Amino acid sequence: MPPWFQTLLGLGLLALVAALVVAVLALRRLAVRAEAVLAIVEQELRPLVARTHALIEEARGLTHEAKGEVERIQTVTDHVSDLAHGVARILAAVSGFTRAGQLIGLAVGLRRGVDVFIRRMRRREGGDHE
Repeated sequence: MPPWFQTLLGLGLLALVAALVVAVLALRRLAVRAEAVLAIVEQELRPLVARTHALIEEARGLTHEAKGEVERIQTVTDHVSDLAHGVARILAAVSGFTRAGQLIGLAVGLRRGVDVFIRRMRRREGGDHE
């Protein structure tokens, strides 16, 4: 092998080693930056996780309260519905009494009308027999 070829191979090897050293140094800097970023993320993430857990617990409590309120509203709605049915029955009964009262009033009016008619007929016939 000629000496110029050995020199060329040596220079190529030296360039390759220099490129590898630069790449290793860049990887080291990248690892240091990644570690710093990871530390920052970890530092920021812990309070966020704690707040998230607190919010989840608060949401559970609010959901439980809302469920209780919905049950109370359901109970009140049931009572109002029962009351409305009772009032409807009472109104139906009162309406029946009103109709009966109207019929009785009509019957009394007819009876008086017939009595007046009979009195007038008797007066015309010539005598008042009362």
